[in-house]
Amino acid sequence: MSAPLEFGIDTFGDVTVDADGNRLPYAQVIRNVVEEAVLADSLGIDAIGLGEHHRDDFAISAPEIVLATIAGRTERIILGTAVTVLSSDDPVRVFEKFATLDAVSHGRAEIILGRGSFTESFPLFGYDLAQYEELFEEKLDLLFHLLPEGPVTWEGKLRAGLKDQQVYPKTESGRLRTWVGVGGSPQSVVRAASYAMPLMLAIIGGQPERFAPYVDLYHRALAQLEVPRLPVGVHSPGYIAETDKQAREELWPHYRAMHDRIGRERGWGPTTRDRFEAEADEGALYVGAPETVAAKIAKTVRALGVDRFEFKYSSGTLAHEKLMNTIRLYGEEVIPRVKELLAQTPAASPAPAPSA
Repeated sequence: MSAPLEFGIDTFGDVTVDADGNRLPYAQVIRNVVEEAVLADSLGIDAIGLGEHHRDDFAISAPEIVLATIAGRTERIILGTAVTVLSSDDPVRVFEKFATLDAVSHGRAEIILGRGSFTESFPLFGYDLAQYEELFEEKLDLLFHLLPEGPVTWEGKLRAGLKDQQVYPKTESGRLRTWVGVGGSPQSVVRAASYAMPLMLAIIGGQPERFAPYVDLYHRALAQLEVPRLPVGVHSPGYIAETDKQAREELWPHYRAMHDRIGRERGWGPTTRDRFEAEADEGALYVGAPETVAAKIAKTVRALGVDRFEFKYSSGTLAHEKLMNTIRLYGEEVIPRVKELLAQTPAASPAPAPSA
């Protein structure tokens, strides 16, 4: 029997504004994220993921510390990242920090590893962007060897090796739950399977159903490696309000400002309202009234056969009060409705991967 579908929320700690449109201090944004997590826990939401960023528009650069604060004020919610930028961190320190978080949270810590969609951490910590791929691959390999929690002997090219080295503290369960977050490259999907780690798909644009071949590829890779079935999750953005029109009108200016700001950095053209509407209608933007968002999540879960849906509820400068409302609607109305919809219709098997 498969495990129940999990429902999570994610935030990058986007720097928000107050009722008068004034930018909040980073400290207040971080305190607000803690309150958002406390609300999610009280509503029975299964997990929260905090992104790691090192830039002006996001307040969270040390998610483990914020998660430890959340741990002291919550009872059951899983505490993870979205994502830990492993390429510019040290795997030993990552393990130590999350094993400590696991202790103070009574076993609720998990890591979602990734390369991240921004690169500010590389110059900040003295890493060469030319080694972008090699850094992630080597550090993922080292963390993989740390997870069994025994003596580690390991050799790499970019970091000093270890010889029969112990790392502390050990966890009570003997293993930190560790996912690999990917944006949709086949190589990344197969890599996650080769390390026997659950897969988190970041689906932030286009039709979610197009990721079905990657889910199938992951399960086929696990089978070929004789690894038991592991969870697959989806991370996607959205916003919930009382009506579809209200949700779209409230989200649009913040969505546009955030995408245009990032677009200017990356050479993209301005975001259009038509593009926004298309993403809301058929793409990976889960915006609308509770029943609309629930129907779209259920459709994605059926199409991909996933085990967790993580809803990125923050978007640019959207105010804390609106984020609290979207979390409340997600927990009180969307999640029960998704469960009802999925109980009515059996989940479809993921589509087969296209032939080579």
